[in-house]
Amino acid sequence: MFETTDTFIEKVVELKRVIKVVKGGKRLKLYACVVVGDGAGGIGVGHAKSAEVAAAIKKATVIAKKTMVKVDVTEGTILHPVTGKFSASNLIMKPALTGTGIIACNPVRAVCEAVGIKNILTKSLGSNNPTNLANATINALKSIRPILIEAEMRNKPIEYFMRKKHEENKSDIKEEPDKQNQET
Repeated sequence: MFETTDTFIEKVVELKRVIKVVKGGKRLKLYACVVVGDGAGGIGVGHAKSAEVAAAIKKATVIAKKTMVKVDVTEGTILHPVTGKFSASNLIMKPALTGTGIIACNPVRAVCEAVGIKNILTKSLGSNNPTNLANATINALKSIRPILIEAEMRNKPIEYFMRKKHEENKSDIKEEPDKQNQET
């Protein structure tokens, strides 16, 4: 699906030891959760277990590439506030102005960097399990409505959503002194 591009952003979200107790003793394996994105709206998460670290990360990366989905990211942020839920993890995501950066915990930050988001405000609620938070982030990003659908729902032109609030405020401030100078 997304195999045409060779440059993927791969981030390891979680790496831990998992021990299974069997009749003969304990079996040790390593669990890896990896997020893979293309930096332009494509994102996938995968998790796998193996006896070695490199093998677990490689298996998780292959699974993440197979499960990639496309999300709507415009101008380095999201269009509207969204919430995501996976298992006991809840997440609130809000768009931010340019220069804010990614305000998020490590699993959410990894997903946002991989998908290409540069400015966002987030708050995680409930469980802080890294794998569940990564999945909750992807669920939140999948719930973003595209700009065309949002414009149709609100009966507004597309240009209305492309403008930034701080640019409008600056233009209003600049116009007021010009009007005063013209009147005198």
